[in-house]
Amino acid sequence: MRISHAPPDYDCPFCGIVDGRGSERTKPEHVIARYEQVTVFMNPRWWENNRGNVLVVPNEHFENLYELPLEYGTPILGAARDAALAMKAAYGCYGVSTRQHNEPAGNQEVWHYHLHVFPRWENDNLYRTHGFWAPGDELLEMTEKLRSAWPG
Repeated sequence: MRISHAPPDYDCPFCGIVDGRGSERTKPEHVIARYEQVTVFMNPRWWENNRGNVLVVPNEHFENLYELPLEYGTPILGAARDAALAMKAAYGCYGVSTRQHNEPAGNQEVWHYHLHVFPRWENDNLYRTHGFWAPGDELLEMTEKLRSAWPG
């Protein structure tokens, strides 16, 4: 049984990014990489000690992990790996973390499957801090920095 948490008139911001329209906070120039099945873009929501995190989304709309076809697993993981390698090269971070949420109780806020990839540093307190909206100029600067380090 499929249960959707999106309102009936939901205008998916991630679908807008995938199709080139952008969204309220993410513009087409914030897209870092496009693949056949997935798109990677700079997350406009940053955490104080983990700026420059990205989102990996399937190009087709699936609300959450429960709906995601298994054949998307490899392309999503491959794009997350590319993001991790680019973060290591561009930011000099000590590691990366991935995070994925489903449904309101799981802290999902956008009703399109997405995987977060965060740059990590020792004692950065990622899971103890709250996000904030990134300034537009910094968002574009970090996008360009990461894009220039993208593998392949």
